[in-house]
Amino acid sequence: MRTGGGRGHWWAWPIALLIIGVAAVPLVRYWLTNPADQRLVDLDVYRTGGESLLRGLPVYDAVTPAPQLLPFTYPPIAALLAVPLAVMSWPAAQWVWTAGVLACLGVTAWFGFREPLARLRPAWAGPVVFGVVTAACLYLMPLRDQIRFGQVDILLVMLCLADCVARRPWWPRGMLIGLATAIKLTPGVFLVYLLVTGFGRDAVPEQRRAFFMAVFTATLLTVLPFLVIPHDAASFWFSALLDGDRVGANNATTNQSIRGMLLRLYLPGWLTSLIWLALVAVVAWYGFRRAREALLRGDRMTAVALTGLMAVLVSPVAWIHHLAWLVVVLAALAGRALGDRTPLAGSPLAGSPLAEGPLARGSLAGGALAGGTLAGGALTGGPADGRGAGARASVSSGLTGAAVVAGVWLYYVLPIPWWGVSLRAAGIPVLSPVAGRVVQDAFGLGAVALVWLLGRRPAAGVSGPDETSPDETSPDETSPDETSPDDGRRLGSRAIP
Repeated sequence: MRTGGGRGHWWAWPIALLIIGVAAVPLVRYWLTNPADQRLVDLDVYRTGGESLLRGLPVYDAVTPAPQLLPFTYPPIAALLAVPLAVMSWPAAQWVWTAGVLACLGVTAWFGFREPLARLRPAWAGPVVFGVVTAACLYLMPLRDQIRFGQVDILLVMLCLADCVARRPWWPRGMLIGLATAIKLTPGVFLVYLLVTGFGRDAVPEQRRAFFMAVFTATLLTVLPFLVIPHDAASFWFSALLDGDRVGANNATTNQSIRGMLLRLYLPGWLTSLIWLALVAVVAWYGFRRAREALLRGDRMTAVALTGLMAVLVSPVAWIHHLAWLVVVLAALAGRALGDRTPLAGSPLAGSPLAEGPLARGSLAGGALAGGTLAGGALTGGPADGRGAGARASVSSGLTGAAVVAGVWLYYVLPIPWWGVSLRAAGIPVLSPVAGRVVQDAFGLGAVALVWLLGRRPAAGVSGPDETSPDETSPDETSPDETSPDDGRRLGSRAIP
């Protein structure tokens, strides 16, 4: 893909990096200088796994130093991959990991927003807006938590997104999804996504091949530890994995999955499980069905965003930092405001009115980027002729879409679930137990609303920018305080900067 920078505007990329760096400084400075026993506690978990292997100790019996005492909860291949972190000094590991988090966010934002960025004019605006978008995403609470805890989620998001939307991958498509699934089980929802899109009626052959590669990679990386560290591999799959409380208190505010929200109702255990299974079945059916429809429309970003949200909602435990998928969600929402996508060749939508739109010939409309200007934090512009009711409708649709993107961003920047904790602690009759509970579940409920919003079929002319299937390429392009007493982690009480 041609970038918006161009050779004549190389200087725009240092500006983009400067924007990201300036935005990152307050977060990095804050979380890498807080009390040592509260610093990047999940990164310490990864290093503990690697250190245990180097010392010949049982991986799943080890815990991080007091006061955290956190066990290693990931598959055994993750412990093997964590050995380089264990070899580094602790300060070096902190800086290397934090730089990696920022790099993964940048790659994710690029894959997510590359279509609108490529169409911005003047050409130097693309890199600059990329820097602004990446910096904005960095302040989403789930992304702030990537730095706060030293988490791995944004790496997994990057792997799955790149595997799904890269146009000419140099790796076998599906391999990165398999790698992500082997490292942490929740990306396994993308195996379901590849399954439902690669088989059955109107199946996409590329998705089927990717499914087989993903399964092969995940299986290989799961079996390999049985050959290298068989005791630890058996301990994880037949013991540690079955201990639900090993990852922390499942009813903590930080668990924003459907099950987490239900656990905070404190219903009888059997009833909670029954309701959870029923709701998961409904949400999964809706989410994967809509993801399949989005792919057939050519809207891969929406398909990936829906699948990522499935990883959060249907998982028994999904901490707030698991919502790193919001970067992809914002990209999908932005794309839907830009114009039509072209359905995949051979799909039921090919040749339908949805296939005919202002982007069918590669032009950009939808009231979002045609003029290639940035206004009010949203990408806006008018259609080519700038006249008629259709033009006004496109502009209105683009502005509405931009408002939705801004609203979702702000919603997940604010620590709303902790407002619910404070409201419940206030002891106000009726208000505290009812409204407090709803606000406490704000991020999970918001994820459900986003699934519904992304799952809505866009009206003709109001989808995202054109992309072709990997199998159907064009001739010239080949293939406040964030800690509460009921939090599952024992963390300090310093406020977010």
